[in-house]
Amino acid sequence: MNPYRLAVPLALVLSGVTACKSGEPVGEQEPVNVIGKRSATAKTATTGATAAAIARPAKPGDVPAPSDVAAAPADAKLETSGLRTKVLKPGTGKEYPRSFDSVKVHYTGWTTDGNMFDSSIARGTPAEFPVDGVIKGWTEGLQLMVAGESRRYWIPADLAYGETATRPGAPFGPLVFDVELLEIQKGAEPPATPEDLLKPPATATKTKSGLTYRSLVKGKGKVHPKATDKVSVHYSGWSKDGKLFDSSVTRGKPAVFPLNGVIAGWTEGVQLMVQGDKVRFWIPGDLAYGDTAKRPGALAGQLVFDVELLEIQ
Repeated sequence: MNPYRLAVPLALVLSGVTACKSGEPVGEQEPVNVIGKRSATAKTATTGATAAAIARPAKPGDVPAPSDVAAAPADAKLETSGLRTKVLKPGTGKEYPRSFDSVKVHYTGWTTDGNMFDSSIARGTPAEFPVDGVIKGWTEGLQLMVAGESRRYWIPADLAYGETATRPGAPFGPLVFDVELLEIQKGAEPPATPEDLLKPPATATKTKSGLTYRSLVKGKGKVHPKATDKVSVHYSGWSKDGKLFDSSVTRGKPAVFPLNGVIAGWTEGVQLMVQGDKVRFWIPGDLAYGDTAKRPGALAGQLVFDVELLEIQ
């Protein structure tokens, strides 16, 4: 998940993590493409059983739904989480992606009544994203696969986007995906969870807004960025349960974003830094995504980020 707008290049995340492009940190949490951005504003009172009521009409070029879209067959493998999968084509790879790796895939997603809501195949372009930057059912399913493999996922609502739509036209309820794993892109080992994750040390500084921070590495820069500047940073973010939900470090690519286009805790905090600084921030919910999750798996409450300011643009 990305702290910016979490835009994983597909209709998944999010854990989404994921919706700006991967590596653009901290704005609203939203996933992507046809599955749509995660919105905390619009909700409908529909349930998974009536997903068709908000599904878009079929279009030329849609990938037909499989015959078992309504329910997994008896030979599908059931995981303890409730995820069911079935290998459609064995792969030739020998390694499985890890949670901090990235992957390139082709995929198509349907609601259980057979309506296609997203497809990289229909777009003609594979999707690339971090394994832990998508919905839970995908994160689990991908780690069962090897390169070259095609697999069908039957994902229950609690491992996808929940039982109610978060915006008009968004998928919800149980979903079915066909996924072809094209490539595994190795990520760096994730950073260790901070020992002071739950409670800042007495030496940390707290601002009037409630943002708390402490310096990890002193930079040599002299200039602080303004809210209107773009910055290049490396960062890692943890939720209050110690889970690393996003990291440019594991992707091996710094994030570049406008400082006024991210969550309030980032906009304030990064302006306290100079080039070369590395700082740990404890960001309360009201400066991040709120104290209550907007959907299953969404970020909420206090978040902790380690941020290294590489460049002010």
